[in-house]
Amino acid sequence: KSGLDPGGAWHAWGMACLKAGNLNSAREKFNRCLKPPMDLNQLNHGSRLVQDVIQYLESTVKPVLIADDDYFATLRELEATVRTRSLSLEMMCEGKIQHNSYYQECLFYLHSYGTNLAIISFYMRHDCMREALLHLLNKESPSEVFIEGIFIPSYESGKLHMLENLLETIDPGLESWGVYLIASCKYLQRKNYYHILYELQQFMKDHVRAAMTCIRFFTHGAKSYTELGGKQTWLLKIKDHLKVYLQEVSRSSGRKKMAFTFRKKMSATDVSRHINTVDLQMEVTKFLHQCESSGTSQMTDSSLPTLFGNNNMKMDVACKVILEGKNIEEGFGIAFRVLQDFQLEATEVYSKVAKQLVKQQKYSEIRQLLKCVNESGVAAKNDGDNIILNCLNEFKNIPAEDLDNLIQDMDSDENKIQAYMMCHKLRSAYLVSVRQERARAVQLVQRVRQLAHSSGDDVVKAICAQWL
Repeated sequence: KSGLDPGGAWHAWGMACLKAGNLNSAREKFNRCLKPPMDLNQLNHGSRLVQDVIQYLESTVKPVLIADDDYFATLRELEATVRTRSLSLEMMCEGKIQHNSYYQECLFYLHSYGTNLAIISFYMRHDCMREALLHLLNKESPSEVFIEGIFIPSYESGKLHMLENLLETIDPGLESWGVYLIASCKYLQRKNYYHILYELQQFMKDHVRAAMTCIRFFTHGAKSYTELGGKQTWLLKIKDHLKVYLQEVSRSSGRKKMAFTFRKKMSATDVSRHINTVDLQMEVTKFLHQCESSGTSQMTDSSLPTLFGNNNMKMDVACKVILEGKNIEEGFGIAFRVLQDFQLEATEVYSKVAKQLVKQQKYSEIRQLLKCVNESGVAAKNDGDNIILNCLNEFKNIPAEDLDNLIQDMDSDENKIQAYMMCHKLRSAYLVSVRQERARAVQLVQRVRQLAHSSGDDVVKAICAQWL
């Protein structure tokens, strides 16, 4: 008469029936106020009213066994159980759920008015993980439901191995779980739970991604190559994963196409290239670890370069290896292989090293670097000259004798003249210029005279004018 919503009254009446143990009558009352959710896959446990019902039933579990000689069961409970059993419950959990009318009553309400997450969470609470997984597959629930309802509770309660065993038992190839497993990996990566991620990737036999996680374990947080020296087991694990992947690819290539749709794929060429990178990184790690231990290490960069980074980082590795040995020659061989394997810009690396040597005032080492570059067999004609020219920007800091020695080491007269001009050694530039072929010599001497005029060097200006 007053137009008020009767839902609250029906709910209170239903709860009263439940408390009185009148399960049938409670269903009838709740039927008038409870509604199934619009979206069964929403990430919650359904309406508050349904949750109240489930909460009450779970807290009032009676040890009533439904068996042939069960004279404790009331007629009303038997009737309720028969009705619940006739629901489309594809799976029955072994143990207490199967044999208890109050748990059966929970399932009735969950299937009638609850979300898939609520049903799955109920099974998980009562150690019925298999039923939770089968329900998930049966209803084709999205991966969020799997993560929220099954995966997180499993690893939080230390039951990840049990979950993995069940996934494999239900589908030995794991194909039907692919989308759920990949989503779980992404979730773990977002959360930075890399140890659980690595364990899961190994279970999935996703060797390429497991190798990528090992790279992260190797590089993350390391501040020195001494630290990386203690983490070399991760490099061995990367190689193991990649080798196993190669074996699997070669085994399956003879048979039908690989069915592993969710595992990361990579060409055999790329895998071999990555194995080669790992071998080289092991060599670099041993060498730099040794340098740091013996105290020859000079560079103190904030970031620690490895061969798993981009090309700039790989070039930093090559520089570090050349600079940190007892002398230039010691690390040059490894650095040269890094440059060759990754097809890096060698002259840029050598110039960077030369500039660093100028800062460290190791001028004789620059000459040793040029010797190594020339003996490498792949240096272009002007590489050595360009390296010297690149480090002459710092000429003001180089003592006169060392500067002359470096310029005299150049192969091309043109480059020597350019170097002398850069360093304002105009008399030396003039002396080399006049030795050139006549027409070219005129051009060069004119340039020297011009520089002498602008810098106020009257003596050199007069000599040039007289020669011209």
